[in-house]
Amino acid sequence: MTQRVKRAIYPGSFDPITNGHLDILDRSLELFSEIVIVVAGTGHKSPLFSPDERIDLIREVTSQRKGVRVDRWPGLIMDYAREHRISAVIRGLRAASDFEYEFMMASMNKQLNPDVETLFMMTAQNLFFVSSTMIKELFRYGGDISQYVPPEVVRRLKEKVKDHESK
Repeated sequence: MTQRVKRAIYPGSFDPITNGHLDILDRSLELFSEIVIVVAGTGHKSPLFSPDERIDLIREVTSQRKGVRVDRWPGLIMDYAREHRISAVIRGLRAASDFEYEFMMASMNKQLNPDVETLFMMTAQNLFFVSSTMIKELFRYGGDISQYVPPEVVRRLKEKVKDHESK
């Protein structure tokens, strides 16, 4: 019998972290004793928040949750898993359209590091349409995002706009 996995990685850009991300995190904490949220590279995305700002915000939002660590990694997430001896990756799925991309990524990751399993979790039904990109767009046009993100995110977005306007 193999030993039960105690730690998992939850990678993403988290620009910004949403209640959908937190839903996946909280349910993952029921399965694992430690979740390492890894702020990964943003690839083709244009981030609003710098990696350091995202890390600070995630730490603020998750400070009351036991078993959560936040880290940054600029490279392949499978290299992070290997280096830190973590054998599980958590990935959230919002809609069927996410599955094809996530499935291909998980398959490639398995080729890169066969010792790591990817676990897919469906986001809560009331949050499946929420994405960081959609939150930023809704906020940009004056929409109310308070039901989709923690209050700290709303505050930081307002500060970001104020800082941008003062320049």
